[in-house]
Amino acid sequence: MTPRTLPILKRILSSPTTATRSVTYMPRPGDGNPRPVTLIPGDGVGPLVTGAVEQIMEAMHAPVYFQKYEVHGDAKSVPPEVIDSIKKNKVCLKGGLKTPVGGGVSSLNVLLRKELDLYASLVHCFNLQGLPTRHQDVDIVVIRENTEGEYSGLEHEVVPGVVESLKFCSERIAKYAFEYSYLNNRKKVTAVHKANIMKLADGQFLESCREVASKYPSIQYSEMIVDNCSMQLVSKPEQFDVMVTPNLYGNLVSNTAAGIAGGTGVMPGGMYIL
Repeated sequence: MTPRTLPILKRILSSPTTATRSVTYMPRPGDGNPRPVTLIPGDGVGPLVTGAVEQIMEAMHAPVYFQKYEVHGDAKSVPPEVIDSIKKNKVCLKGGLKTPVGGGVSSLNVLLRKELDLYASLVHCFNLQGLPTRHQDVDIVVIRENTEGEYSGLEHEVVPGVVESLKFCSERIAKYAFEYSYLNNRKKVTAVHKANIMKLADGQFLESCREVASKYPSIQYSEMIVDNCSMQLVSKPEQFDVMVTPNLYGNLVSNTAAGIAGGTGVMPGGMYIL
């Protein structure tokens, strides 16, 4: 956490919260006992960020306690006891795990997503009081497919010098986006694609979105090519509500949207499975 970040966080926490927005809260156990949460501090700024969350939960007297595991990106795999803890607790607070560049080394972040089938990544980007930004009225939810497509590492070498990266999109991410929008009183879903070039792969993604959209007539549905989407995000972000994207585009779109609203370090997000 940089020296510049600390005063910003202090202003945010001390500012009165007058803005209203939809929030999904974690349900408490029926017996009223504190709920266990798996904690993986991770690498880089991960321990600083997760450590701040621990302090906030303690100050709030939140009904949770953390089961901490030391896992780092240079490990060959995630220990089985960590996977078991996440499956048992259903909730995990995780810092980023360092991913080596190249060399055929698998990312533990991706391995965790696949092992737990965390197919939906959700990042909520909105203006925070006390954190000045160039744009106002930003309230964007980016829902990204998380286990398929180029970014998931589904690639192989056919023959020396020829590498194939597999791309296919599931209908369930479209269902997740529209169901989330319905439950959280969102009015519009925008599908981000590159079907003008990738006519089969992204065309299939759009077909899935259109089919699901037809079942939610109260939610406005639109489509936008990722090139134009990038320009629209930085010039007029207030036009967007919920955005649903394939894996690779979503990584770029969510970081752009977060940067517009104040930075990835202060925007809430998570990975989910229905």
